[in-house]
Amino acid sequence: MKSISLAAALALGTCLATPALADHHTASQETAMDLTFERVFASPSLDGPSPRQAKLSPDGRYLTVLRNREDDRSRYDLWAFDRESGEWSMLVDSEEVGSGRDLSEEEKMQRERARVGDLSGIISYEWTSNGEAILVPLDGDLYLAGLDGTVSRLTDTEESELNPALSPEGNFLSFVRDRQLWVGKVAGEAAPITPQESEAVRWGEAEFVAQEEMGRNTGYWWSPNERRIAVERFDESDVGIVTRAAIGATGTEVFDQRYPVAGSANAVVDLYVMDPDGGNRVKVDLGDNSDIYLARVDWAPDGSAIYVQRQNREQTVLDVLRVDPATGASEAVFTERAAIDDYWINLSDNYKWLDDGSLIWWSERDGYGHLYRFNDGGWTQLTDGEWVVTKLVGVDQQAGRIFFTATKEDVLAQQVYSLDLTGPGEPALLTDPAYTHSVSMDGKGQTLLISRSNDDTPPQSYIADATGKRLAWIEENRLDAGHPYTSFLASHRPTQYGTISAEDGTPLHWEMVTPVMEPGKRYPVYFYHYGGPGPQIVNKGWNGALRQAIVDKGYIWFALDNRGSANRGVAFEQPIYRAMGSVEVRDQKAGAEYLKTLDFVDPDKIAIDGWSYGGYMTLKQLQADPGLYAAGISGAPVTRWELYDTHYTERYMGTPQDDAEAYEAASAIPDATKIADPLLLIHGMADDNVVFENATEVISAMQEGNVPFEMMLYPGYTHRVSGEQISPHRYNTVFRFLEHHGVTPPK
Repeated sequence: MKSISLAAALALGTCLATPALADHHTASQETAMDLTFERVFASPSLDGPSPRQAKLSPDGRYLTVLRNREDDRSRYDLWAFDRESGEWSMLVDSEEVGSGRDLSEEEKMQRERARVGDLSGIISYEWTSNGEAILVPLDGDLYLAGLDGTVSRLTDTEESELNPALSPEGNFLSFVRDRQLWVGKVAGEAAPITPQESEAVRWGEAEFVAQEEMGRNTGYWWSPNERRIAVERFDESDVGIVTRAAIGATGTEVFDQRYPVAGSANAVVDLYVMDPDGGNRVKVDLGDNSDIYLARVDWAPDGSAIYVQRQNREQTVLDVLRVDPATGASEAVFTERAAIDDYWINLSDNYKWLDDGSLIWWSERDGYGHLYRFNDGGWTQLTDGEWVVTKLVGVDQQAGRIFFTATKEDVLAQQVYSLDLTGPGEPALLTDPAYTHSVSMDGKGQTLLISRSNDDTPPQSYIADATGKRLAWIEENRLDAGHPYTSFLASHRPTQYGTISAEDGTPLHWEMVTPVMEPGKRYPVYFYHYGGPGPQIVNKGWNGALRQAIVDKGYIWFALDNRGSANRGVAFEQPIYRAMGSVEVRDQKAGAEYLKTLDFVDPDKIAIDGWSYGGYMTLKQLQADPGLYAAGISGAPVTRWELYDTHYTERYMGTPQDDAEAYEAASAIPDATKIADPLLLIHGMADDNVVFENATEVISAMQEGNVPFEMMLYPGYTHRVSGEQISPHRYNTVFRFLEHHGVTPPK
């Protein structure tokens, strides 16, 4: 169901302290400026520069990033930092080089599913193996950028080149076009190496649910020696068609979208192995049952085998198969099963096949997500405890160390750790617990690319050695006089944290930001929620200017993570199984009841707002507890789970055929007429994820029941209703709605 400073401070070895945000609150500062929603979403971003996709060149000399522009926060260009000279340079100016050509509908939808649909310019790139050039997709075509600033165009077509890649040794360029996989010499002519079949058959792409729900965005994989390619073929002939009317401001485009709703047929997925010219094609034996998910595909480091992760339709069993690339024959290496009954397998990218044939593997088998080593048929647990490994970052095979992020110190602030593979013991903490972190690493597992933030520090990024020592800033993002957020520092309010107990005693974490309050006055609450399985909302990272703008308007900002959300272990997630719209609704209710005990909260002015699963939660909360909330905003809600896709829905709910009662209980339609509190419904009219039919069903039910509600629809917008003008329009609409219904600050 997300500018880089050119100052000398970026030189190697620079160690500049970051002052606490509170240090900026000086007596000499001017009167605090209130944030408007218009400024929150305008350029430059109040979060400061936000570099993306930091990568090291193969020789480690250059650090490359995508840098957003000051005058257009969503447009990215390619920049490089020479670690020897300490100088930054722009390699590709997306406006100067790009054609400005509209993206194909296929690429737009891929971007939506990758959650980068709001970005423009360069959104991805790849180094050549010799480190002399970089492959850059831009405006649907492909370019090769040199370190000297030269850029050569590789393709010039009306169709988009999807999923472009360079072969491991840099001799071939590959991409998907017209439902076929194309391969050619770099800077040469490419040709299709797979057949063009019917409209329902595609080669080299990931099917819809793989992109949307499984975290797999590609459908082909080069062998390390680039002699063979593993290629997915999927057939959507039996997948149901949703006629998606992309209703725009000046017209309507109709798309027949293959969308596998819960309980219906999925695409039939096959895997083939072939030479770079398409010859010597063999089909991989994925078993007799075709109703499975192709979860992950990886080559052994020496290219001798392909490892395939095959997940059953119920998502309770994951088989790891070893495939002979010459014949397609397969055998099971091991099987991972759901940690407990009435649970599922959470797919993960937290694994790595090592040169010695062993495997580092993430599993929840002991109740928490931890790392294991599989070697010669046996298992060794590498991490353990009542905390979760959130990411396997890298492995330095030469030094025998692994690097990962985890919640060991604090579930609300992830840290980076390393661990000795040869004699696992206590993990070594590599980062500052005052921040929460995300991190990536070079392929050799020797240099860390770290991003950190906290409630008072917007995201900072730097490169570090294997001990965590900072070598150079990627973006220090200091809150100095030139930072966009500095004008609003005087009114920046701190975040408070705490826990309350769920009905079974489970602690639930919450966070709160309050305005400057006058004694004896009570304040309204903007209660934000998501509620669904997966995302953890409450954390100690920088959360941007939006919540501060809401607080500036005189509202208390509040959020709570209910059972079912991630990073708390199996027992915390499991209660949502075949019970959507129940336990999480009760946990959020506990949050509202807690708020009503606070003497500075107006108990009659608690408004709830959520998007997607959160929009669904708004409907279910208003239905379950009339009068508890003053008003609710439901954005892009799933209203009936039979309308949502197979892989997501069936993971938690089974199929409608197997458990019709669970689906009926989870639906937001039967009790829609019980909603008695003010409701604002928001939906993008071209939504390809939570299709617009979800909105029309609940709209119809409430209209037929003569139940009043309000709505705001956005023509032409998908599941992502956002933009420099649209986002403030959305939030201004929300707060006009709250003001209209008396959910207002005290005078």
